[in-house]
Amino acid sequence: MSREYDVIIIGAGPAGIFCALELAAHSSLSVLMVEKGREVAKRQCVKEASDACRQCQPCSITSGWGGAGAFSDGKLTLTTEFGGWLEEYVGKERLAELIAYVDAIYVRHGAPDRVFGEDSDYLEGLKRRAAQADLRLIPARIRHMGTENTERVLQGFRAALPARVEVHHNEAVQRILVEDGRAAGVLTEQGQYRAPRVVCAPGRIGAQWFVEEAGRLGLALRSNQVDVGVRVEVPAVVLEEITDHAWEAKIVYYSRHFDDTVRTFCMNPHGEVVMENTEGLVTVNGHSWAGKRSDNTNFALLVSQQFTEPFNQPILYGRSIACLANLLSGGVIVQRYGDLQRGRRSTRERIARGVVSPSLREAVPGDLSLVLPHRYMVDLKETIQALDRLAPGIASDHTLLYGVEVKFYSARPRLSAGLQTEIPGLYAIGDGAGVTRGLVQASVAGVLAARDILAEVG
Repeated sequence: MSREYDVIIIGAGPAGIFCALELAAHSSLSVLMVEKGREVAKRQCVKEASDACRQCQPCSITSGWGGAGAFSDGKLTLTTEFGGWLEEYVGKERLAELIAYVDAIYVRHGAPDRVFGEDSDYLEGLKRRAAQADLRLIPARIRHMGTENTERVLQGFRAALPARVEVHHNEAVQRILVEDGRAAGVLTEQGQYRAPRVVCAPGRIGAQWFVEEAGRLGLALRSNQVDVGVRVEVPAVVLEEITDHAWEAKIVYYSRHFDDTVRTFCMNPHGEVVMENTEGLVTVNGHSWAGKRSDNTNFALLVSQQFTEPFNQPILYGRSIACLANLLSGGVIVQRYGDLQRGRRSTRERIARGVVSPSLREAVPGDLSLVLPHRYMVDLKETIQALDRLAPGIASDHTLLYGVEVKFYSARPRLSAGLQTEIPGLYAIGDGAGVTRGLVQASVAGVLAARDILAEVG
């Protein structure tokens, strides 16, 4: 096993994968990918057999080949309007070209041909209806792979990499090595690996580690927002008109009381609610399969919070709220919207009598107002009422709210257009480095870093 490489990539999520694919396609550089999780075929959640999270480290749902998105519903959001901040580095026109480029690679490796959100007449009508409910609808073309298809696509990516791209699974990077002011390699529990170029793509699971490493290396960071909220589950028929045409509605609401930004995220038609374990912290997420359907649709409702001085630890803030939910329930809390409105906790009996049968059986009935700050509760209630004017039934007493859902987007270092940090040879890409928030822009970030390296080596 070699200890010397041309490029080392930390993390095998979409950002790291696309960086490796681009380097392999256009050079003969030797590349090492270091991933603390398992190969995609071995990423199996043991709780499925026992109905209880076993706090595995690392969690196979959030770590391993494909990153945290490997077991998501595989939505490729083909727009520059959201999904990250790459437009700040390359401009809108070039970003659109790069999105088309990575989308073609996904299709070549098995992503389906169908794209939702291309019915412009329907979307214009939906935008008008949303505006009448004080909501802003952001149209987007979406290619939906489905959870099981996503795994096959990821296996295709792995098979496409030549032997000169070495992949180490079950090996966590402890430190980034810097010598004489430039990147020099990484340190893992297996020892040192040397390379003049290090691409850091830690994913959301590694966001806190990246912040700590950036601080140790003296990189100035700009704090990103933290998104905290709940996952909403309703009968699929409530949103069927929207999901049949657009698959998911990207909707933004500005709360009346606090003028906070609340947004829908990760809509899963006929899907299921699932748990995620992020370094021992249990949060909630959603999946949607291509080959099977439930009776429910779920989506996240997130309040975006941008902190100002002197506080600059948004990840710690989000983790603290999630820790409180874990303390009260041992994992995820579920509450009927009607119970939340009446100021009472939900019980198993009331949920069992409801219209919506919870898809996450492990969730514990409780009271989310004991976990989320008052400001967030006001924001979420306002938004649910506004959404009900667009899709009647969302504000039903029987609607289920699971908490908490937290999206960690790391603080961003100062980066070049090629996503190189102030330390020569060190790149920071993907969700965990605070640059993107989604599969497509994370993939684009990998391409950008690879092309910058290729330009440097000629």
